[in-house]
Amino acid sequence: MAPFFEETFGNPSSIHQVGRLARSLLDDLRHQAATVLGCQPSQVIFTSGGTESNNLAVLGAARRLRDKGRHLISSRIEHPAVLNCFEHLVRNEGFTVTFLAVDPAGIVDPASLEKALRPDTILVSVMTANNETGSIQPVAELGSICQRHGVVFHTDAVQAFGKLPFHSISQFNADLVSICSHKFHGPKGCGALFFRSPLLLEPILFGGGHESELRAGTENLPAIAGFVAALSRFVQDPVFSHAPLFELTSRLWNSLASLEGVTPRGSFLLRLPNTVSFTVSDCDSLSLLAGLDLQGICASSGSACSVGSLSPSHVLLAMGVSPALANSFVRLSLGRNSTADEVATVESLLPTVINQIRKS
Repeated sequence: MAPFFEETFGNPSSIHQVGRLARSLLDDLRHQAATVLGCQPSQVIFTSGGTESNNLAVLGAARRLRDKGRHLISSRIEHPAVLNCFEHLVRNEGFTVTFLAVDPAGIVDPASLEKALRPDTILVSVMTANNETGSIQPVAELGSICQRHGVVFHTDAVQAFGKLPFHSISQFNADLVSICSHKFHGPKGCGALFFRSPLLLEPILFGGGHESELRAGTENLPAIAGFVAALSRFVQDPVFSHAPLFELTSRLWNSLASLEGVTPRGSFLLRLPNTVSFTVSDCDSLSLLAGLDLQGICASSGSACSVGSLSPSHVLLAMGVSPALANSFVRLSLGRNSTADEVATVESLLPTVINQIRKS
C-alpha cells in the first residue's frame, strides 16, 4: 500500500498524468481481483467494506427490480447490514419479506426456500457463513433453486473468504457476492461486490460516475491495493488453514461441552474452522467478556458491529435458544497464528471466570 500513499497518490478520475497513472493502476488492480475471483473486471465494484457491499446488493437489486415484484426472502440469522436493509425496504418502500427459519444448528433448509418463493419474488439473500456461530449455509444449493426460478440471489460471503476453500466466484451460484478485506488480513475500510452481468443495480451513493456509475466517491487506491494483495495471497490458499484450526476449535468445543451449564452453539461439523461460540447459564455476555478480558483473552458476543448492545443475539433466538441463554453468548475466534498453548490457557481460565460471575 505504501507506494499509493507516497508516489501514486493521484485521483483516478483526474485527467492529468498523475491521475491517468492512478487510473491505470486501479484498472490493473480490478483485473487482478477479477482473475482471483474468476470473473470479468467489469463485474467487480470496490466498496468501503462488507456493510456497503451488502447495502448495495440488497437495496440496489430490490429497487432496480421492483417493477417485477416486491417480495423478498432472507433468513433470520443475517448480519445487521443485511437485515436492516430488508427492514428499511419493508418499512419505507412497500416491499414484503419472508424470513426463512433455521434449525437448532443455525442452518437454513433449502426446502424452506423452495416453499417460500412466489411469482413476485425478486431477490433472495442468505449468508455463506454466520458471523456469530460460524455455521455454514448450503448457498450453492440455495443459489441453484433461485436460478431455476429466475430469482436474483445474493450471498454475504464476508466470513467465508480466507477460511473456506475457494475456486471461483461461480461456486456460490450467486448473482451478487459481498466480500470484505479485513476478514482475511487485508486493510479495514475496503471490500468488493461481485455482480453477475447483465444484472444492473440502483446506486445507493450519489455524486460522480465512479465504479461504472454504481458507487460514487473517489476510489481509496491504497486500501484497494492492500485488499487485492490480500485477496491474491490469502483466498485461493486460505490463510486460515482448515485442518490445524479445526483441530484446535474442536478441542475447545469438547472442553466447553464438559463444563456445567456451558453449551456450544452452531454446528460442530458445518462451521468455519476458526470459530467456536457458546452460552453459559446464570451468566451474561458483558460479564463474561469483561472477565475474560481481565485474563488477557479477547472474545466477542455476537457481531462486532453491534458492540455495546444489550439485546440477546438475534441469531441464537432464531435457533430457538431462550432469551436468557442468548444473552450469555460468547464467541471465540482463532487466527492463523493461534496455538494449542493459547487454547489450553482459555480452557484453564474460563471455569474460574464463570464461577466468579455466578458467585457475584
